[in-house]
Amino acid sequence: MPPTERLDAAAEKAVYDTHRNEVDDPGYRRFLSRLAEPLAARLAPGSTGLDFGCGPGPALAAMLNEAGFATTTYDPYYADYPERLAQRYDFVTCTEAIEHFYQPGREWQQLLAMLRPGGRLGLMTKLARDQAAFANWHYKQDPTHVSFFSRDTFLWLAARDGLGIEFIGADVILLQKPESV
Repeated sequence: MPPTERLDAAAEKAVYDTHRNEVDDPGYRRFLSRLAEPLAARLAPGSTGLDFGCGPGPALAAMLNEAGFATTTYDPYYADYPERLAQRYDFVTCTEAIEHFYQPGREWQQLLAMLRPGGRLGLMTKLARDQAAFANWHYKQDPTHVSFFSRDTFLWLAARDGLGIEFIGADVILLQKPESV
């Protein structure tokens, strides 16, 4: 989305404040389990992570903590602790947040920089199918969605950055940094 069409910070946060993603909501947890379960199955015991873009209800972090993976949070509006972005983690999750990135190239590099060698990046976002489908795609109607990705985008990023990649279902992507970086 062109910068001139983006919401200002106050208007963007006002949209996010309408989300009712509560930590104990069974439906929300079921939705997030599509990332949490396959990620947890690939993590070593004692792995530590960051939920980047956790929003007002950090349910994914709670779920991963409950599964034995110490998970902290970062969100520019709800958990603004920039010191957490300078740390390294065994995994970073980013659920329904990458489409909100104003500078996706820079923010992508930030996500990768937070991963230890062998670390995993778990993403959840709707994927654009093709140009024709994009024209009428409901996902781009959300005024806070400013960056869009396709399967080919993630395949290209993985190849460029030397990452392993798995597509889990229609909107979950698991990437892994090489062990030796």
